[in-house]
Amino acid sequence: MTHLELLLPFGLLPPTLGDDLLRSLNAPALAMLLARTRFGAAGFRAESSDPYARALPHELWNARRAGLPADPQAGGSPPLAAAALRQHGLTETDGHWFLLRPVHLHIARDHLVLTDWRRLQLTEVPARRLFDTARPLFEAAGKTLRRADADTWFVRADDWSELQTATPDAACGHSVDIWMPHGTGELAWRKLQNEVQMEWFTDPLNEERQAQGLEPVNSIWLWGGAPAADTGSGDWSEVFNLPSTMACGNAARHQADSPAQLLAAKPRRALLVLDQLSAAALASDWGYWLECLHALEREWFAPLLQALQAGEIGRLTLICSNATELIEASTSGGALRQFWIRPSLARLKR
Repeated sequence: MTHLELLLPFGLLPPTLGDDLLRSLNAPALAMLLARTRFGAAGFRAESSDPYARALPHELWNARRAGLPADPQAGGSPPLAAAALRQHGLTETDGHWFLLRPVHLHIARDHLVLTDWRRLQLTEVPARRLFDTARPLFEAAGKTLRRADADTWFVRADDWSELQTATPDAACGHSVDIWMPHGTGELAWRKLQNEVQMEWFTDPLNEERQAQGLEPVNSIWLWGGAPAADTGSGDWSEVFNLPSTMACGNAARHQADSPAQLLAAKPRRALLVLDQLSAAALASDWGYWLECLHALEREWFAPLLQALQAGEIGRLTLICSNATELIEASTSGGALRQFWIRPSLARLKR
């Protein structure tokens, strides 16, 4: 493999807890990959973004690398809908499409808070039931609703092409007021969203979910609008473990449960996404975050470091982020031989 890019969302430590978490981390392979970069300081790059940006740093990085326009100054979420349609095998050649995600809005004392959609644990049968309830409402509003899987839906809304939206992970944990779609079509969207919420509120499904200790599915989140033809390009040959919230350009998608599976595919230039830290970080469960990172050290970082040392990977670029910052650290087998540079996790602390 010539080059592996490893994207680790929420791999950076939160600023307020950085020192404490750094003392609890035991990840020597990750420390080596971060510290011994190619070309010294030139092999390391950092960037920051607005805490109120409508997409997270790793989401913007992914969209840019997948050949999609992703300007944080434009004020909207990356235009992923068309790429996501294609990645799910749904063929659409016309119109302006958005991603839709069933979500739970937590009712606080004086505002609504978007919670992490992963916590819903939504499966196919209840998701189909919710979809079938919502579809007539979209059709009555002149909108086409499609479903790829339990969590990933799409809506065609040509007259909402200027609507500015936020990704569900960027808005997660915040009052939804400033994160709701705004611009041409926002009132029509809010009306439709409210109608769906009222239908789902009366559905016994949510009572059943609450009896099982699950959060009710009480709303939908709109984001990622893009023309049907805007599917991106990118220069990866293959992409591994890509979440439905990201794009892969023209690359082939694969699932790899281990480094051995990834290396056996013999990709030329690949992207590997390890998204195991996102749920813990969005829930501010830093004890669980540490557990997940230590598991990644055993299962991924240490074997990939060995593969880099053995020449099975020519270059490895590690991309880590948190809610406002992103770093890139690029290393190679030759750079790892810089024995005078002590392995360190300090770059995870921003």
